[in-house]
Amino acid sequence: MLGLIQLSDPVNYRRLVRIRRPPGSDEAGKARAAREAWRAIFDFIVATSGERNAALGRAGLTPNDARTLASIAPIAEGRSMRSLADEWRCDASTVTWIVDRLEARGLAERRPHPSDRRSRLVALTPAGKKLWSQIERAMYRPPKGLLELSERDLRAMRDAVMTLPTESPRNARSSRKVR
Repeated sequence: MLGLIQLSDPVNYRRLVRIRRPPGSDEAGKARAAREAWRAIFDFIVATSGERNAALGRAGLTPNDARTLASIAPIAEGRSMRSLADEWRCDASTVTWIVDRLEARGLAERRPHPSDRRSRLVALTPAGKKLWSQIERAMYRPPKGLLELSERDLRAMRDAVMTLPTESPRNARSSRKVR
């Protein structure tokens, strides 16, 4: 945290000088630093979203469509729609609505669950896999500003973010791949 102290110099005027306090020296400072860090991350994501949104637009996808493709792509046999709703903390009807759109475009398909007759799995079709592989490159291409940081800073940033818990039931480390 940055604190302020007043110093008097020989010509008798006061200057404000920033000093560093040890990390964790006060909870209010930590909360303020967390807000500042989150705002900086959020603003950076928003400011660099143009290329990602353009790639989705060219593919005729919404951000929620892309999220769905990303969530089911790693699992060949598919995911239960209930697990998607739980992960996203949304109503099952929301998942149904998104999957209906993807299915109508031939990008996803519903399959019977092999061991639960009441449940359905959703999986990517070959067309969905192909489109996701194209979109994935655009979605995860680092914005130019990141390339201005040193490799050491980038690794430190990655490591810090990877340790953060997510609000979904899954752990951040298990739900994010390092590329």
